[in-house]
Amino acid sequence: MASLRDLGLSEYEARSYRSLLRTGPTTAKELSRASDVPMGRIYDVLNSLEQHSLVRSQAASRPKKYVAVEPDTALDRLLESKRRELREKAEQYEGVVDELTEELETAEPVQSQFWTAAVGAEEWIELLVERLAAADDSLVVVAGSVSPQFDLGTVGDRVVAELEEALDRGVDVSVLMAPELVESLPQSVGERYTERLADHPTFSVRTAPELSGTFELIDDVEVCIEVPNPLDPGEAFAMIDLKDPEFAADVREMFDPRWEAAEPLSLSALAEE
Repeated sequence: MASLRDLGLSEYEARSYRSLLRTGPTTAKELSRASDVPMGRIYDVLNSLEQHSLVRSQAASRPKKYVAVEPDTALDRLLESKRRELREKAEQYEGVVDELTEELETAEPVQSQFWTAAVGAEEWIELLVERLAAADDSLVVVAGSVSPQFDLGTVGDRVVAELEEALDRGVDVSVLMAPELVESLPQSVGERYTERLADHPTFSVRTAPELSGTFELIDDVEVCIEVPNPLDPGEAFAMIDLKDPEFAADVREMFDPRWEAAEPLSLSALAEE
């Protein structure tokens, strides 16, 4: 059940405010009896409620009387106080993240072998998005078959968004696609790439025949390989992420000649397919 304590009031403050709503204007002594707040604490409680702008006092009366502000007003003020507190906390945490990011990035990464796999639609897209976000220098996308990465919907939008952010970080993004894949894409997919990526000078798309599979080469040290569903090749089944500089170098060695021989594809042409 919701409580005034959820909005930051202490137990004594909540009891005192609720009692003031019932009693109307009253003295501290009378409120202490009505709320069961000890007399030795009631003045501190009332001062705190005044600081929260939840009660008003009539200083001219003897003894001094207090009255609660209307519940709607009181709740709005408590809510705004919580929002302000959360904004301050968020700024504090952002500062901590900035400081830790600078500190942690000063360490040189260990270039050792490591691989992981994610099975299932949600798991593989989370892994892919995470690894795309880790790209610092270069990102190669090779697509020789239909993939959810190049389709409408949430997966495609998330991939495009990560490519945009990578470009904004100064990452060179190269996409190599099979001609038949380009022809099979809906026009709306090409339009999305045109609208969101065409203005980036370090984004380029080329086509080359006889490509198979879909994978990403990240910073020449890591490869994400999409595993299609054997029952539905247009649906991804899993993602394998392999961090191995030697394997990545072999992939780069095979990719570069294909890229050089590939046909440039303008994004406007992609939108017209």
